[in-house]
Amino acid sequence: MSTCRRKEDPKNCSGTMLVPPWLERLLNTSFFNICRTHGDAARSECNMYCLDCNADAFCFYCRSSKHKDHQVIQIRRSSYHDVVRVSEIQKVLDISGVQTYVINSARVLFLNERPQPKGGKAVSHVCEICGRSLLDTFRFCSLGCKVVGIKGNGDASFIEAASSSRRGGGNYMMSSSSSRDQEEELRDGSQQDIYPPTPPPPPSSSRSRRKGIPQRAPFRS
Repeated sequence: MSTCRRKEDPKNCSGTMLVPPWLERLLNTSFFNICRTHGDAARSECNMYCLDCNADAFCFYCRSSKHKDHQVIQIRRSSYHDVVRVSEIQKVLDISGVQTYVINSARVLFLNERPQPKGGKAVSHVCEICGRSLLDTFRFCSLGCKVVGIKGNGDASFIEAASSSRRGGGNYMMSSSSSRDQEEELRDGSQQDIYPPTPPPPPSSSRSRRKGIPQRAPFRS
């Protein structure tokens, strides 16, 4: 029995691309290098990507001069890994199935897989591709892992959200509990380690006893 496509061919049966041609180039782009043209300026880090040009990253000043009317997304950094805001990427991709995080009150997702030490306590949800622990019932930890999943299984795509998101729908999965969102610090450029919040101390099992008033020995006559 023949199939309409091979697994490694990122197209569906109608010939539509399941992975946009610019996405893999984006995932392999190096960000936060200093712009060669505007290296002396304050905002010279290359953290912008143009979906129309589909070329290298560029800085804030390059966007104003060369990509003014183009579709541009900004890459940010958290825990030394590149992220993009959901509000930007959902306009051009169906990101359903990808774990999202809340960082500085903004919902973001990671571009690529993040290495995670093996071992530790068991978790309920893991990424189908790299095995990273997830917060909720998502399938992938990043856009890169979803690309691998599409090419390997073909049971997901990035093409559904283009029209619905422009209408304000936003076709992506949300975490079922905000208390489980990973709160981190989101940086536009500078790299910084993020540490998990310190849990509150457990409640005391018994009330602390109040010390009595000390009594002095009577004076001898």
